[in-house]
Amino acid sequence: MFQATRRRLALWYTAVTAALLILFASGFYWYVRETLIERVDDTLHHVVEVVGRSLVLEQTLGSDHQLHYQVNIDASFRSNAEAVDDDRIDLEWFSPRRDPLWSTLSEPLAFPLHVLQKGETVRIRPDYVLRQLTQRLEYRGDILGYLRVSHPWFEVAKPTRELFVDLAAGLTVMIGFVAAVGWFLSRLAIQPLQESYQYLRQFTADASHELRNPLALIQTTVQVALSDPDMTPKDQRQQLEVVERLTQRLGHLVNDLLFLARQDSGMVQPQLQPCPLDALLMAVVEEQSATAAAQNIQLTLDLGEAELEPENGIEPFTLMGDYDQLARLFSNLVSNGLQHTSAGGSVQLKLEQTNRQLQVLIKDTGTGIPEQALPHVFERFYRVDPARPRTNVTTPASNSGTGLGLAIAKAICETHYGQIRVESKLAQGTTFKVILPQLEFKT
Repeated sequence: MFQATRRRLALWYTAVTAALLILFASGFYWYVRETLIERVDDTLHHVVEVVGRSLVLEQTLGSDHQLHYQVNIDASFRSNAEAVDDDRIDLEWFSPRRDPLWSTLSEPLAFPLHVLQKGETVRIRPDYVLRQLTQRLEYRGDILGYLRVSHPWFEVAKPTRELFVDLAAGLTVMIGFVAAVGWFLSRLAIQPLQESYQYLRQFTADASHELRNPLALIQTTVQVALSDPDMTPKDQRQQLEVVERLTQRLGHLVNDLLFLARQDSGMVQPQLQPCPLDALLMAVVEEQSATAAAQNIQLTLDLGEAELEPENGIEPFTLMGDYDQLARLFSNLVSNGLQHTSAGGSVQLKLEQTNRQLQVLIKDTGTGIPEQALPHVFERFYRVDPARPRTNVTTPASNSGTGLGLAIAKAICETHYGQIRVESKLAQGTTFKVILPQLEFKT
């Protein structure tokens, strides 16, 4: 599918560019051709003017007993060799009655006179083309005759033919080059779409898998309960508790998916307000303390010293942010650390202020993350699941999780114009670093 789309994109790109190049080359060709023709016509007009000024006139008595002017051909044109300044231009002189009287041509042209202000191109023979200009010369009301000036067409044909060949060769090379560039650019254009499509397919498969498991378990639990008519109230209660847990898990998954979908579409915008990050972290630690105590894990919070003093009544650890989203961000990170830290280990939080930024470190002494898995830990549904073998590496998410916690943490961090980084070594623990800028407070 994507290869066909890539071919169509490359074809359209090449076709449009080729059409533009051909249009430009055609315009340039006709411009040069018309310029050459105009130069030839200017030369013909110049010759007519020179010949007209050099005519030798004589007076004769006409039938009406009045004096009229006529051209003395012998005195005006002398010999053919002397009359022609340039052997590329031929002259023909016709009487007022359009009878040929004198010519530089060895053979007169059997072509009618066309008195025009502009030159015309005539084909005498298939291999003999001329550019001609015919003018009627008059003096004091008397028609002296007609002068036809002919210029060889090869003065136009030869350079235009060479230009056509050069343009054709250049266009062929350019279209080939454009086709290659179009194929390359189409790959660049289609690559994000292909990656998005693959990502969407993977996301859909992962989401379907995550939704299928609790739904299948709920269906199985209900079928077992319905198939046993002698089930005691205690057993029924246990089955209902299982269904409740599965429903809660399903609800959490749907909420996470809905949150990420809204984040991607821009529908969820953080409600920025002054948010004391130190108080928020203390609340998160307090909420997670019961879980940490149950797992025999030490959960601590270190509030470092602030570089800046309180300003306008605002504490130095306060930033502009969405309290609920930030609480979710750090709850996910702390919960992730607790899930992968063995009994007797520790999860430490540290808050620091540097250069108008707040930095939170969440360090655990858990199992750690393989180095090759670090670039993928923030991908959605990226966790250990044999049913979905995406890679040979594993992530620290537990089988009970949805694989969306770190993806949600990254999305929240990005909406607050922050950064989230991870460092980890196997059997030594993992450290998440969250950097949030302290935006200007609105007054």
